[in-house]
Amino acid sequence: MKLEDYELGGTHLRNSDFEKGKVLTTAWQPNLAYAWDNGVAIGRYLAELKEGRIIARVCHSCHRIMIPPRMFCELCFKPTDEWRYVKDTGTINTFSIAHVNWDASRRGPKEQPLIPAVIEIDGASPGMGILHMLGGVGPNSIKVGMRVEAVWKKAGERTGAITDILYFKPIRAAAAKTPRAAGKAKAGRKPAAKRARSKR
Repeated sequence: MKLEDYELGGTHLRNSDFEKGKVLTTAWQPNLAYAWDNGVAIGRYLAELKEGRIIARVCHSCHRIMIPPRMFCELCFKPTDEWRYVKDTGTINTFSIAHVNWDASRRGPKEQPLIPAVIEIDGASPGMGILHMLGGVGPNSIKVGMRVEAVWKKAGERTGAITDILYFKPIRAAAAKTPRAAGKAKAGRKPAAKRARSKR
């Protein structure tokens, strides 16, 4: 007899079947511990984050500086062969404004939305970056191309996780005050000396 000759229908269940006790159920909360190996590249990456540094990996075959680091290049399939520190500053590649929390619950009316963003890290190849949160800026002020810098946890609070960076905040460039700008005459008005001469 072939498998398709058997009827493998199964039993349709409804919520009411569970509520009325028609289906045997049991409640159990397991106490499970998990362990996994981060691997060489991510293990070193996380260890450097604990020290307040960001590290990348270099592929000398296709000349890319990759972050997060990996031990092989997914484009040319060659092993990467050099560690390189990069800056903790970068540029917003893209971002999203989220009015829900990680568990899909809606954020309160007085809560700022969450703003995840892809940050292209300075010193890495174009398009290379990390997904992280933005902070210290309102949703209406963010734009693609904005320059940002990492805000780190205090050294004693870091654990070797991506959350050792609390968030990225905009880099506020101080407005340069030049003598020319300070002494510039108001638009549409001649300087006083020239006004006096023109009356003659």
